[in-house]
Amino acid sequence: MNAAPLHVLYGGTFDPVHCGHLAVARAARDALGAEVALMPAADPPHRPPPGASAEHRARMLELALAGEPGLRVDRRELQRTGRSYSVDTLLALRAELGADAPVALLVGADSFRGLPTWHRWRELLGLAHFVVAERPGSPLDRGLDEPLASAIAGRLAETPAALRAAPAGRIWRLQQPLRPESASELRRRIAAGEPWRDWVPAMVAEYIERHGLYRPTAGAAPPAPV
Repeated sequence: MNAAPLHVLYGGTFDPVHCGHLAVARAARDALGAEVALMPAADPPHRPPPGASAEHRARMLELALAGEPGLRVDRRELQRTGRSYSVDTLLALRAELGADAPVALLVGADSFRGLPTWHRWRELLGLAHFVVAERPGSPLDRGLDEPLASAIAGRLAETPAALRAAPAGRIWRLQQPLRPESASELRRRIAAGEPWRDWVPAMVAEYIERHGLYRPTAGAAPPAPV
């Protein structure tokens, strides 16, 4: 068995990071016994431009993870120019770690079901495992559309240990409680002046208020961090 540590990347826009994101990251950390690197995207190719700048989103992540053992921010996608494609990130990581290091991408079930829309998606299974945060009542071993169903056939792992035994190519289902938070609803609540602070860590709430993020008056270009 490969004795190297498992490298887990949890990518996303984190616009803004909220308690649901943190619950998934903690669940993966505890279940896998591995550090989880939360990786904000600079230029997400699958959705409209973020409501806050990449630097604001990274700063909020750093505030949210302060004092959280086993969770950290990875800024690698902010240091690249152009679009933030997962395949490019994994190729760069492979160049650093080598071909044999176990690497996993942590994604939500909805993102995983949309995998065939990702850039060069078939290459991803040769570069990393997938840890999929499942929604209760929606298991990944049934109901997947083609071509994803065929692509992952025979790849489901029964235990986290299987992810350490190979560098890539396995799918492991992370069971975690369903959370109510979503970034889009959070942004809507902030813009509408509705209650929202309980959905984010206190330091993140203070940051959002201090910089006027997601408010109608903030406009398309939020103020620069200070």
